[in-house]
Amino acid sequence: MPRRKTLTDAGVAALAPSSRPYPDPELPGHYIRSRPTGIKTFAAVTRDLSGKQKWITIGPSTLYSIAEAREKARTAMRAIREGRAGPEPFETVAENWFKRHVEAKKLISAPDLRSCLDRQLILAWRGRDFTSIRRGDVAALLDKIEDSNGAVAADFALAVFRMIANWFAARNEDYASPIVKGMRRTNPKARARSRILNDDEIREVWRAAEGNGTFGAFIRVALLTAQRREKVATMRWADLGQDGEWIIPRSEREKGTAGSLVLPDAALEFIKSQPRFESNSFVFAGLGNGHIQGMSKRKDQFETKLKDVAPWTIHDLRRTARSLMSRAGVLPHISERVLGHAVGGVQGIYDRHQYCEEMAHALRLLAGLIENILRPAAAKVHRLRP
Repeated sequence: MPRRKTLTDAGVAALAPSSRPYPDPELPGHYIRSRPTGIKTFAAVTRDLSGKQKWITIGPSTLYSIAEAREKARTAMRAIREGRAGPEPFETVAENWFKRHVEAKKLISAPDLRSCLDRQLILAWRGRDFTSIRRGDVAALLDKIEDSNGAVAADFALAVFRMIANWFAARNEDYASPIVKGMRRTNPKARARSRILNDDEIREVWRAAEGNGTFGAFIRVALLTAQRREKVATMRWADLGQDGEWIIPRSEREKGTAGSLVLPDAALEFIKSQPRFESNSFVFAGLGNGHIQGMSKRKDQFETKLKDVAPWTIHDLRRTARSLMSRAGVLPHISERVLGHAVGGVQGIYDRHQYCEEMAHALRLLAGLIENILRPAAAKVHRLRP
């Protein structure tokens, strides 16, 4: 009887790409998948107590030797035959979490979570047994992300993996999350910004915006309305009423918006000056049928026209507008409602008044103060003389 040919690590590396998995001659049920990309992955197949066939991904050949893969395959197949759960690859757990947690709860951060999974976590741990990912593996991946994309991106990846690990731990009594306190690369409180534009900076930004087309109008409307960048950028003509009321769409599970705002004349003037297209429903129209995009690039080009303005972000305009409303005498709980912030405590529970007129008045005061700031100093003195 001829001897079966043994399969070594060198033999695994030499396997040609194939649409069918290669059987391991030394362990029935153990296979090697060889993909056109050159990646070799160990897998095993067996039947559970009901007779249903189950495939298990052991992991890539870059992570396990053939001997280690056989040992893991034996353990996994034995567990399935005995009715116990076998190992689950990271991508299986991650996709299950995304479906049952992110999509089921309709999280508004779903696009960012999906991007982090595809571009960082799954790319790093595809085929890896989820329970084999330990603290050192996470730290090593965070180092890599921090070096290539920055500390904030590393912290976001850490937060996503923490959510997946906690979700998995709630369903498996033998699993404990490897995440511990102190793994963050940044301090969120230290990152919190307090930047607002002073009067001279407001005048310079406003002057630069006057000759900057759609983006310039967007900047001025953002300051005059105190709304989030995304809300202003995605404003549609259909959301605007004849009386100047702007109905701000709110997606499910969104923290909050102002609901509706009666815009001041100054903001309406910039809005009405924008061209309208039959094929594009957005006020600040971009290419095709979309809204204005590429904010970072547009802002970089815009800043070439500024001379004496310290580093700032578009979100700083929202903080500036909030501070200006206080300066104009708007009561804090009205300003917070204009920004769309939730009012907590007993007041938030029992006060169901909509404050539409009060918010409209607050925006008129904001617009008036900005107009006063934009006036030349001589004109201000002249107005005060009587």
